[in-house]
Amino acid sequence: MLRGFKFLTLFFTMSIEKRKLEHIMICLKNDVEHNKTNGFERVRLIGGEPISPEKVDMGTSFLGKHFKYPLFIEAMTGGAPGTGQINKNLAAAAEHLGIGMGVGSQRAAVENSGVVGTFEVRTVAPSMLLLGNLGMAQVVKYTIKEIEHAVESIGADALAIHINPIHEVAQPEGDKITSSLTEKLIDKIREIKSESDIKIVVKEVGFGISAGLAKKMESAGVDAIDVAGAGGTSWVKIEQFRGSKSAERLLNEGVPTAISLKECSSSVNIPIISSGGIRTGEEIAKSIAMGATLAGAALPFLKPSLESPEAVVAVAEKFIDELRHTMAGVGARKLTDLKGKYEYDR
Repeated sequence: MLRGFKFLTLFFTMSIEKRKLEHIMICLKNDVEHNKTNGFERVRLIGGEPISPEKVDMGTSFLGKHFKYPLFIEAMTGGAPGTGQINKNLAAAAEHLGIGMGVGSQRAAVENSGVVGTFEVRTVAPSMLLLGNLGMAQVVKYTIKEIEHAVESIGADALAIHINPIHEVAQPEGDKITSSLTEKLIDKIREIKSESDIKIVVKEVGFGISAGLAKKMESAGVDAIDVAGAGGTSWVKIEQFRGSKSAERLLNEGVPTAISLKECSSSVNIPIISSGGIRTGEEIAKSIAMGATLAGAALPFLKPSLESPEAVVAVAEKFIDELRHTMAGVGARKLTDLKGKYEYDR
């Protein structure tokens, strides 16, 4: 009986590893961007008198950590052969730049300690803000001790809990996400916050968070929200490339990032990360103007992460340079000067 259980656990873990590697290869070889835009083309910054770019200060703080720039490298991978180096290259770049990053879902590591190393990046990034990562379907099942271990085992500063009902429907081996599961997650978050000091960020995976859900998460004690709206990588497209029969009808699902950010920023008083198709420094500036503390991106960093930390830094510096010049162009000496300085075309 025990031998059979071990075999099933090994088989399950191997299937997760295979899926993670498939996801990476699909993203590298195919167009996986969402069918709809992120919505920031409808946002216009309200400017003042331009200033010199050298006078711009882009520093901020998030969950108690100082960021030199309001940029976050979103969760991508971990838990499969080769993914550890990807995470280390991303982390080394984030450390160098003075920003932060998240790792991919640690489910495989919770259920097989042998892959924990693929998420360990503190040897190359001792001080940056690091987010661990678990899915909502796993969080409601795991014990507080297992959740704490997932965070502590990689030296994470906080835990990102990803909610992904649309992705799970598209994913052949996905979990069924229901409204009752969402309520269970809210109860579990309250339990985690009452029994531990884990900081929690709730994030979507590319379909946006509603104002109503953001409010519920804030009342449960969540420390921050990552809207992760539509407009960037589409996990439905990725699953379609994997042969999902249900993906096609879901291709246009999701709330564009700008809309999700606008709704959430006017509804909650906790920090927000704007992610989902962020591709320029101007979009970072618009995100800050609309109420975000940070803006995050993943896909632009994937190919560079296969090369080196320096390649990742080069991509990030393009974002930063664009942000610097956008701020200078609208007369914003610091990020707070951007707050509320925008118009939104309906």
